[in-house]
Amino acid sequence: MSLSRSAFAWFTTLPTNSILYWADLEKQFHQFFFSGVIELKLMDLTSLRQRNDESVAAFIQRFRYVKNRCYSLILSDQQLADAACKGLLPHIKEKYTSREFESISQVASWMTGETRSYESKKPFQKKMSFVEYSNSLDSDE
Repeated sequence: MSLSRSAFAWFTTLPTNSILYWADLEKQFHQFFFSGVIELKLMDLTSLRQRNDESVAAFIQRFRYVKNRCYSLILSDQQLADAACKGLLPHIKEKYTSREFESISQVASWMTGETRSYESKKPFQKKMSFVEYSNSLDSDE
């Protein structure tokens, strides 16, 4: 028995050790494939954009999740990497414009530690909080 491409893609997204028995696999399979899950299209993938408050790693994870829901998608690893890079925030994307990535994993490993957002690029603004100070002693002591 062979797995279809979509079933294999779904299976690879399951958390490690989440399936202990055949019944667990059957239950998760039915919940996913027969619960009204809609197949996503190439447009869903290419329209993804990194959010201002999202790290590169979180964006790549979200990109992979959407890619795994595009069951009939046939793109090379390099085409997927290009699509992921196009969705990055402009200030991150422009740092890597001269670099060609061969896979999404390579994008993720090169950009590990990238700042999350435009918000983190804003000039530092010190926040101050004030605490009321009282010099009187309680007489209950």
